[in-house]
Amino acid sequence: MTPAGAARPAPQASSAIRESELGQQAEFRQAVLNGLSGRPRTLPCKYFYDAAGSALFERICHLPEYYVTRVELAIMRARITEMAAALGRGVLLIELGSGNSFKTRLLLAHLDNLAAYVPVDIDSDMLERTAADLAERYPKTRILPLQADFSSEFSLPEGLPETGRRVIYFPGSTLGNFEPKAAESLLARMARLAGPGGALLIGIDLRKDPAILEAAYNDRDGVTAEFNLNLLRRIRDELGGELDLGGFRHFALYNRSLGRIEMHLRSVKAQVIRLDGRVFHFDEGETIHTENSYKFDPDEFAALAGRSGFRRETEWTDERRRFAVQLYRVE
Repeated sequence: MTPAGAARPAPQASSAIRESELGQQAEFRQAVLNGLSGRPRTLPCKYFYDAAGSALFERICHLPEYYVTRVELAIMRARITEMAAALGRGVLLIELGSGNSFKTRLLLAHLDNLAAYVPVDIDSDMLERTAADLAERYPKTRILPLQADFSSEFSLPEGLPETGRRVIYFPGSTLGNFEPKAAESLLARMARLAGPGGALLIGIDLRKDPAILEAAYNDRDGVTAEFNLNLLRRIRDELGGELDLGGFRHFALYNRSLGRIEMHLRSVKAQVIRLDGRVFHFDEGETIHTENSYKFDPDEFAALAGRSGFRRETEWTDERRRFAVQLYRVE
């Protein structure tokens, strides 16, 4: 836990972070063994995000094909005054998967009498750097960073303000990475975290021309391919896996029937991956399914959130309806 206003975790907090990282590495290892054992083979997309993966994703956000960040940010900039007014005064802002908190800075600059900001992220290095930067930029704001995997249950830092409306901020259409049942469960956890009268401010990517979607995940510069392959690099470097990075190629496609982009790593030859004494055989053309990104109809999403304890209050979108930022209240 970071004391209010501190730029970096206290020594005991840093120790807790490292212990948590050891536990996460064990979970990573087990997830890889389970995923490579299955048919079809899969790997959880949350393991994209070590320091290198986080840096690659920041590059993706600036690619011309990847409209998601650019359009969401344009919506935020155009409607931030309305959003801040809708959230109200004295809120406690909790961001899940905060990364570098780039979009959040608009909220920090416009929310009136903010009680505190709790960025939650799995990447401890990114979290520490971002917390230090925010503490310098917003010296009057309590910054309480929390290193945690938000896809699982976690506890908020100690010393949070007793009063103030809790607002969960979840930008970037990250919820689209979850299967529908898992997305509903995550939304329900958000509702419990926000509590009675709390709110959710969430970004969702909308359904559109498949050509636009596929271009966004198959960029010409190959940054998304590098991001996808970073998962295999982590298996090799962190877990001691034996594999040929050059033996796999990235590809992404839009699954129209399921309304989602799918990212895969395709084996370009017959080969094996070895990990912990186990051998996983791949045929040429066989794939590892690494990520889904569901695209939403706004009303269908509101129904999903409604089943999880939220009621939609308002929505902001761009003129071409490519992306939406929606505000929900806990029922």
